Amino acid sequence: LTGLYAAFSIGLITSLFGGRPGMISGATGAVAVVIVSLAQSHGVEYIFATVVLAGMIQMLAGALKLGKFIRLVPHSVMFGFVNGLAIVIFLAQLASFKVAGENGELGWMIGDQLNVMLGLVFLTMLIIWGLPKLTKAVPASLTAILVVSAIVLGLDIDTRNVGDISSIKGGFPPFHIPEVPFTLETLSIIFPYAFIVAGVGLIESLLTLNLIDEITETRGKSNKEAMAQGLANVVTGFFSGMGGCAMIGQSLINISSGARARLSGIVASVMLLVFIMFGAEYIEKMPIAALTGLMIMVAIGTFEWASIRAIGRMPTRDNLVGFLVAGITVLLHNLALAVLIGVIISALVFAWENAKRIRARKYVDEDGTKHYEIYGPLFFGSVQAFAEKFDIATDPDVVIIDFRESRVNDMSGIEALNKITERYTRAGKELHLRHLSPDCLKLLKNAEKIIDVNIIEDPTYKVAVEI
Repeated sequence: LTGLYAAFSIGLITSLFGGRPGMISGATGAVAVVIVSLAQSHGVEYIFATVVLAGMIQMLAGALKLGKFIRLVPHSVMFGFVNGLAIVIFLAQLASFKVAGENGELGWMIGDQLNVMLGLVFLTMLIIWGLPKLTKAVPASLTAILVVSAIVLGLDIDTRNVGDISSIKGGFPPFHIPEVPFTLETLSIIFPYAFIVAGVGLIESLLTLNLIDEITETRGKSNKEAMAQGLANVVTGFFSGMGGCAMIGQSLINISSGARARLSGIVASVMLLVFIMFGAEYIEKMPIAALTGLMIMVAIGTFEWASIRAIGRMPTRDNLVGFLVAGITVLLHNLALAVLIGVIISALVFAWENAKRIRARKYVDEDGTKHYEIYGPLFFGSVQAFAEKFDIATDPDVVIIDFRESRVNDMSGIEALNKITERYTRAGKELHLRHLSPDCLKLLKNAEKIIDVNIIEDPTYKVAVEI
């Protein structure tokens, strides 16, 4: 019930105040994986306190507008994330084809039991696939579940149902202040978990928001969603909930059924509570085969089949990043970690590629001054290649480095300028810098106490700046 209470409260609050109408949130496996060890070592009360603190961290992230950084996730990482998620959803359904044997160990279904299960699963998939081709007046997913449930109950077919797995009957979520000591020691215990829960929740929620943006061709509000996720976790922590975030599978079902407004999420949350309090016995009669067929269709619809066709046309590095993210997602079931690793690798590859682009054109003018015209970005990845462009021993007494076609992007680049200036000074030669961009001049101004370079003013030249 802890997970169901979280699904109700988080789903309701994010539907009301979130930045992406149509997105469904609730208790998720990604959050459960993080807090399970805390529950084992300190008990469930520490989970509630952790969820409240995680919500506060998420609200702070939203207030600081950190949600915009989700736009830095490369498309190759998104492909890997979505495809890995689809595979995870599909593999999770295989457990429905296992039953406990006489010794209590799980084994694969065989004989008539397997045939019945497969038949009901395929019937569910057929309805979900075929009904929209006939009419879109009714949701295909809901129709499939109702039809298959009616067949199972009407023909008294012997197959597993929801009640065979767990009971969902309960009451209204009780208000409950976490019973933990309000001390620094408690904070030191729960803060690491809360920070990870907040990070995992935000990453999954904002990636889901991006995915739905692409499907609906609209634009959600990432910072507003971060605030709503935080508020939802704070509230659910005080109502005996385990915490959570956006649920990609359920969100895709909602969107594919035609939902585009907040009402769908509100109704889903309220109806979940109604079923918990009054309709549990009916939900528990629902055949597992119907839900399995539904989720397999979700997995098929989630997978980016276009990414398979694009393998030959995409750069090798993008393909490798996509496969890596998908592999980590499938093996570790940790979507946030997979995306984080994918972003880091993509950033390193980008830095490596740009580091190789810096080059220099050299010539000596009629006054005997040697000019180095630099092309490409000067940053931490290219400073070594930049330093190797200069022949200090044989250069004349006056040297000018022209940055008309280059930009100095960070303090590593500034330090590279300082070092090359010192090398020419030790050789008894003058080095001047020309056509530095305004942002580079600002960096030099800020570092003037530790860096000494000669800049040639050029009032007639203006460097284009980014807009």
